[in-house]
Amino acid sequence: MSALAPDLEDASAAPAGLRPMREDDLDAVHAIEIRAYEFPWTPGIFRDCLRADYPSWVLTDAGRVTGYFLMSVAAGEAHVLNVCVAPEAHGRGHGRRLLRALLRIARGRGAERVFLEVRPSNPGAIALYHSEGFNEIGRRPRYYPARGGREDALVMAIELLAQE
Repeated sequence: MSALAPDLEDASAAPAGLRPMREDDLDAVHAIEIRAYEFPWTPGIFRDCLRADYPSWVLTDAGRVTGYFLMSVAAGEAHVLNVCVAPEAHGRGHGRRLLRALLRIARGRGAERVFLEVRPSNPGAIALYHSEGFNEIGRRPRYYPARGGREDALVMAIELLAQE
């Protein structure tokens, strides 16, 4: 792991305490998930991602998990599965910190592009993704569960350029 993202494992390089997710983080991660989303992932989904060895990281503040991300990486592509910041910690740059770490790790694992889906009803996330270089490339009709039916997903992507 250290060869892939050495700057992320040094606590001094990650002021908010970014580190790989562990199974003993799952209660805290799921507690954030159910506060953040109307249709949250189950604890089993998080556990399955860890067991599949998907890159999964948590952001801690004063020793408490305040955010996390999970992604899959294969065949030169990464797919963002989940990025979340505890609602009470919004507005402090944690989402941007998580996204930038995700992109560094994806690049370190050989990804040349990163894809994600986002709800059109989440303008804050869309603005963050655009500001970090993602572009909308499509739409998945009726992708997300929603109150009273289904909601489309915007599909966004970024090309990861080789580091100088």
